[in-house]
Amino acid sequence: MVPIAVLSLVVWVYLVGFRGGFWRTDQQLGSDVLLPELLPTVAIVIPARDEADMLPLTLPPLLGQTYAGKVGIYLIDDGSLDGTGEVARAIAISSKTPLQILQGKPLPPGWTGKLWALDQGINAATIDLNPDYFLLTDADICHSPESLAMLVSKAETGCDLVSLMVRLRCDSAWEKLLIPAFVFFFAKLYPFKWVNTVKNNTAAAAGGCSLIRRSALEEMGGIQALQNALIDDCTLAAKIKRRHKPRNANIWLGLSDRTHSLRPYDDLQTIWDMVARTAYSQLYYSPFLLIGTIFGMGLVYFAGPIALVGGLITQNWQLAAIGGLTYGLMSWAYGAIVRFYQLPWIYAMALPPIALLYSLMTWDSAIRHWRGRGGGWKGRTYKA
Repeated sequence: MVPIAVLSLVVWVYLVGFRGGFWRTDQQLGSDVLLPELLPTVAIVIPARDEADMLPLTLPPLLGQTYAGKVGIYLIDDGSLDGTGEVARAIAISSKTPLQILQGKPLPPGWTGKLWALDQGINAATIDLNPDYFLLTDADICHSPESLAMLVSKAETGCDLVSLMVRLRCDSAWEKLLIPAFVFFFAKLYPFKWVNTVKNNTAAAAGGCSLIRRSALEEMGGIQALQNALIDDCTLAAKIKRRHKPRNANIWLGLSDRTHSLRPYDDLQTIWDMVARTAYSQLYYSPFLLIGTIFGMGLVYFAGPIALVGGLITQNWQLAAIGGLTYGLMSWAYGAIVRFYQLPWIYAMALPPIALLYSLMTWDSAIRHWRGRGGGWKGRTYKA
């Protein structure tokens, strides 16, 4: 047991010290807004499928942005059955702000619903506005009034893609337990500092809020280049960043405490479905990577606590010390995102059972795929 415990400790030393500071929360969009004299034109594109409950909360802030440049807002009603288009139209009328509402066309083969909706909105906006940037944002995202100005300001420093990992809702008991870990695991896969380094090949984005330069989008082949990618945000980031090898393009990904996702995850099942929808696709649908991931999760998140408890029970103080150091390092690293979400420190110590739940979600994601139910979202199921 001692060699396994030592290996787990070595892994955590590497993760904390040498993996791009993934655990830190210092990559955040600044509040300073430095815009050029000639303000770029921006088209805001919102894919919406059955979002009638969300739009009264999220659409008014978008219609009331403080950005002084020319802005067009395009909402694509993607086959909604709950009156999403009518709700959006009523909000626009009451706010006296122009809003283009497009009725989405039937989903063609080889496309996912969100990407097909984005493609229609981008095409319409290109004809109407000839914009410099597209802001691609989900219907559940609540923007601060200065959000667009801050995003454009960051992009004008030389970024082709600026993306925000918005502050996810963290109100229910299950959200408090599992949502910060979702961000933690994402950052471990794609350390934000590495993403934001031009010469590092690591590329990622958060699809809920991404501002992309139009010329960069066209150079990569438009949204059509993504087509049926289930993890479309990271695929987009990779195509943008790596299109100018050997000098990569500049992209930026960071956290935000001003822009929020209002999507509720009140129970375990809703979070489970959210993770299981794409977890296996992150592993390229490989059974070997799935098995390796499960074993890796055990080594990284379970070996330390098990060594601590086992060492205390058997009075093997060396084993207990190694396990305690590993568990402490793990909890300390996770504590940064726990503090960002303003949760008590005790949540930082819950990472091992949290990792167990995420491991089970990943396994279930593979089972859903094997049964032909992978990638399901709002009544649609997508094949690999």
